[in-house]
Amino acid sequence: MTVERWLGLWTGVGSVIFLWTKVQDHIPAALRHYLTTSATKLASYFSPYLQITISEQGIERFQRSEFFLTVEAYLSDACARRARKLKAELGKDSNNLQVSVDDYEEITDEFSGTTLWWSASKKQSNARSLINLYPGQDESRFYRVVFHRRHRDLVVNSYLPFVLGEGRAVTVKNRQRRLFTNNASSRWNPYNSKSVWSNVPFEHPATFDTLAMEPEHKEAIIDDLKAFKESKEYYGKVGKAWKRGYLLYGPPGTGKSTMIAAMANYLDYDVYDLELTAVKNNTELRKLFIETTGKSIIVIEDIDCSIDLTGKRTKAKKASADKEADDEKPKLPGEPEKDEATKVTLSGLLNFIDGLWSSCGGERIIIFTTNHKEKLDPALIRRGRMDKHIEMSYCRFGGFKTWQRT
Repeated sequence: MTVERWLGLWTGVGSVIFLWTKVQDHIPAALRHYLTTSATKLASYFSPYLQITISEQGIERFQRSEFFLTVEAYLSDACARRARKLKAELGKDSNNLQVSVDDYEEITDEFSGTTLWWSASKKQSNARSLINLYPGQDESRFYRVVFHRRHRDLVVNSYLPFVLGEGRAVTVKNRQRRLFTNNASSRWNPYNSKSVWSNVPFEHPATFDTLAMEPEHKEAIIDDLKAFKESKEYYGKVGKAWKRGYLLYGPPGTGKSTMIAAMANYLDYDVYDLELTAVKNNTELRKLFIETTGKSIIVIEDIDCSIDLTGKRTKAKKASADKEADDEKPKLPGEPEKDEATKVTLSGLLNFIDGLWSSCGGERIIIFTTNHKEKLDPALIRRGRMDKHIEMSYCRFGGFKTWQRT
């Protein structure tokens, strides 16, 4: 009797489904959409579960959402092992193969004793573009997390910020670090997408293990870098921008550039090699700083030789006479303007280091190198701007022992 009842039930369900498919052909599209929407709303009203959707499309046009990319990085690192359908790709600016959850796959996650269900899907985009800038741009992907309604505050206030932090850490770990340099005579334009920085992969092999230096000095530098990296809360508590300045000074050939590479490899930071002679004025210097990212080292090498920051320039009489003659000579039609000397001032550079603009972003290190520390303006290298002065001298006995071990 039980088997017959179940057979009768499933026969009835099949008949209803069959009849519904036939009835749909005779119901207007508007009424069918209304009935479907109403049924969905009714089911969601009685459901104890909530859902949050993270769309791939960002607020700005043609840009992917940062939160979507962060969730993707988090799920690929923390939850991908529990998925049955995966996809592998080499992401942009990444040096590792990224394995992430495939579309239409569902996985679970645990947080503070709460179970959450993640799913990856995609939908047809409503926005259509005449120019196909990206393949498959008519489809947008999204992640959806489902949880019980009693955990709403936990998910919104704790879990999602946790996912954001962990995802950013995974992104930094997997990214291909870059070496940047500012473009000569660059002019920043908000309507021009060309960056004021150009870059190449940073692949310098130097580490503190291979750096020939007195062991006690090396350990002091490593401890200082480690303390800086772990002091975000401290800098926020005392009301200071999360940055630190280092002055590397010493004779030529003593390893100042190698020290910078070792710092970058230890901290896993990008490096911005700022050429001051290519910067036209203080305004452009600020715009260059805005274009830098967090977790980076900004380097100005041989700062005593880059430009005259005191403004006390001396010129030979012949050069002055030649300039006056050139000024009096009429400029021919179509002749390009001559390059002017950089107008970056000491005041502009000081604001770059620790002015209001230096608080834009966070977790940056600024490094100056020089062969002649005594030639620098005291205001430029005082404690608080260049927080730590590191003398790079010729190799001593301890340094030779390190070099022999490597």
